Amino acid sequence: MTDRLAVLGSPIAHSKSPVLHRAAYSVLGLDWSYEAVEVAGDGLPGFLDALGPEWRGLSLTMPLKRDVLPMLDHHDELVELTGAANTVVLGERGRRGYNTDVNGIAEAFRQAGVTVLSDVLVLGGGATAASAVVAMAELGAARLGIALRDPARAGQLVALGERLGLVVSVGRIGDPVPPVDAVVSTIPGAAEFSLRVDPAVMAGSTFFDVAYDPWPTPLAARWLAAGGRVIPGIEMLVNQALLQVRLFVSADANLELPGEAAVLDAMRAAVGLGPARSEPAPS
Repeated sequence: MTDRLAVLGSPIAHSKSPVLHRAAYSVLGLDWSYEAVEVAGDGLPGFLDALGPEWRGLSLTMPLKRDVLPMLDHHDELVELTGAANTVVLGERGRRGYNTDVNGIAEAFRQAGVTVLSDVLVLGGGATAASAVVAMAELGAARLGIALRDPARAGQLVALGERLGLVVSVGRIGDPVPPVDAVVSTIPGAAEFSLRVDPAVMAGSTFFDVAYDPWPTPLAARWLAAGGRVIPGIEMLVNQALLQVRLFVSADANLELPGEAAVLDAMRAAVGLGPARSEPAPS
């Protein structure tokens, strides 16, 4: 019986997760299937309940990272901290939830040569924004700005930032962007929004956009034109997927895969990226 895995979400047709995971399992010599399945929040309970013993795990994207929490039997500390799980390992120990997005974002910055931050601005207020806040704290951020269309919805992110020891301020998307070390956009790629940011601010900072298809996003293109550093969301996707593969193989995100360097190279090549510039996720 072939072990089955899938990425769930809505919309999901654009996802590159199947390409990444299939590349990894091919190098590992594992005859596992991995597909993309359209599942909205109201369909998740029924989908999970219908899974048979051949199912090994799931990757979750919007809008399911928070919806899945009541359906988990166990979850890791990052799920507790962020309130979001993007990975579910299935088996005799029940449904175990993990968050690999935090490391995916932090590692994308490290591989781009950005290892120290002080002032950051996060755009958006969803599950990925919470992971971005934790990743920025891991990279040493001391001050966090949060910008949303409706600033009144920032309460959870403010509490998270303060729990992490950050000095937090809240604004509205469309307010002028102050000088910062990095701007992180967790706004879906198809969403329309405008950002008032001086070219000098762009030139002196790093812009990370979780979106990756199509690329570059309009805002990423502006940042590049101004001479700033830009990190595409595909880098996050690859790095978080590497930890997912670890979890699906051994149920341990800290245990390196056999021949992991070759696995990571194959995953990056599958989505048109060159070799990583630094070591992958820490063990």
